[in-house]
Amino acid sequence: MATTDLIDETSTLLPSDDTALADLVFTGARTVSRFVDDTVPEDLLRAVHDTVRWGPTANNSTPLRLLVVRSREARERLAAHVAEFNRERVLAAPVTLVVAADTDFHLHLPTLAPHAPTAGDRLAGVPEVRERMARENAWLQTGYLVVGLRAAGLGVGPMTGIDADGVDAEFLTGTGWRTLSVLNVGWPDGEGTDRPRAPRLSWDEVAREV
Repeated sequence: MATTDLIDETSTLLPSDDTALADLVFTGARTVSRFVDDTVPEDLLRAVHDTVRWGPTANNSTPLRLLVVRSREARERLAAHVAEFNRERVLAAPVTLVVAADTDFHLHLPTLAPHAPTAGDRLAGVPEVRERMARENAWLQTGYLVVGLRAAGLGVGPMTGIDADGVDAEFLTGTGWRTLSVLNVGWPDGEGTDRPRAPRLSWDEVAREV
């Protein structure tokens, strides 16, 4: 089914010459589970991050951290902590990003939030507050990252069916990083999926005005 059959043309606020971008990152984009066997250059991943890192977070905390998993050996170690029905997808993806939240983000606040010079010190003694802030804002940044990867022409297959504690023990021991999700990334094989496009809820179904 064509994208134009799925959305009302009057529902977009983008100028007509920007509809291709909307199609690339939202209306035509799909969760990808099949990739061609081509390498995703590190320079491209760096370029995407250099763009999406400017998205807003609370007090500019920017706690998103990424573990880039490329080698077969590393992907096998990661796949052992992924739901069984997703393991082959991790093993077949050109690169997989483990998305983590850095609970020690406060150590960077002197650089990131010079307007609040005591913020890091105030957070140092409240690890439960830091963990909540880290997770909330890293999830926000994950959304920016998925959109950025799609805008670069890449396909993304997000996964949350993982043993996060197991991934932390396998790869992140000795750090403040805490695993949130896994993103398989690469160039889609065709549409990257055999599933038909699923519907979405309308504005009237998701919004209230008071």
